Amino acid sequence: MSRVSEGPIARLLKHGYLWLMLALVYLPFYVMLIISFKDNKQFYNHPWVPTFPLHWENWAEAWDTVGVFIANSVFLAVTATLVTLLVAVPAAYVFGRYRVPFGGIFWAGLIILMLMPGVANLIPLFNLMRRLSLLNSLMGLAVVTAAGGQVFCLFVLRNFVEDMPKEFFECARIDGASHLQQVIHVVIPQCGGIISALAIMNFVGAWNSFILPLIVIRDPEKLPLAVGLFRLQGAYVKQWGPLMAAYFISAIPLVILFAFTMRLFIRGISEGAIKG
Repeated sequence: MSRVSEGPIARLLKHGYLWLMLALVYLPFYVMLIISFKDNKQFYNHPWVPTFPLHWENWAEAWDTVGVFIANSVFLAVTATLVTLLVAVPAAYVFGRYRVPFGGIFWAGLIILMLMPGVANLIPLFNLMRRLSLLNSLMGLAVVTAAGGQVFCLFVLRNFVEDMPKEFFECARIDGASHLQQVIHVVIPQCGGIISALAIMNFVGAWNSFILPLIVIRDPEKLPLAVGLFRLQGAYVKQWGPLMAAYFISAIPLVILFAFTMRLFIRGISEGAIKG
């Protein structure tokens, strides 16, 4: 069947719609960038267009303020993501390959945990962290965040391991591979796409975490980025230039992350769709 060619009006409407969507997506970045070079007088008089002179000192002030927040968030997100995957991948191998005692009850409880809102257990979680001396600690926050990320990762990875051909594991066992070697040489290569997607999702989730760090972190120098920006907004509510510069700097790490990992993320999501 021959393909019907698009007319000039249809192409114009399609391209116009795409450019409009791109403009809406990048509008917040444009606004942040423009305002970040202004003082308050320039902002109130001309908020949408560039004005001169450019106030580069806003960026220096913003970096001095949010630099430590970014470092804390990098530590939190990387540590939580690594701990989550280091535990979830072997656990998925066990639940996907073997029948463990009371495994059905444990799995049902895991599903129930997925349905519970995160704020429902804040009070008992706070009390537990207080008893374990994990309050006001980035490492303690990373451990709790990793524990929360286990549920979804284990749920997804277990289905992938169950659908893998059993011959892979039998051949590895015949060659003398231990359980850990089967995880490293069979499960991880076969599930590399979805593991990458889960790593990105857990990293972004830990990076954007707000409620739990707001409750358990007290020292300003230990605050992650989301909470630090929240308090920065209260401190610099009238200094729009440094505030917008801080927001723009804070958005750069995630933009870089998605720029270099988008292909892995799309591949992992596509594998999940095919498995489903």
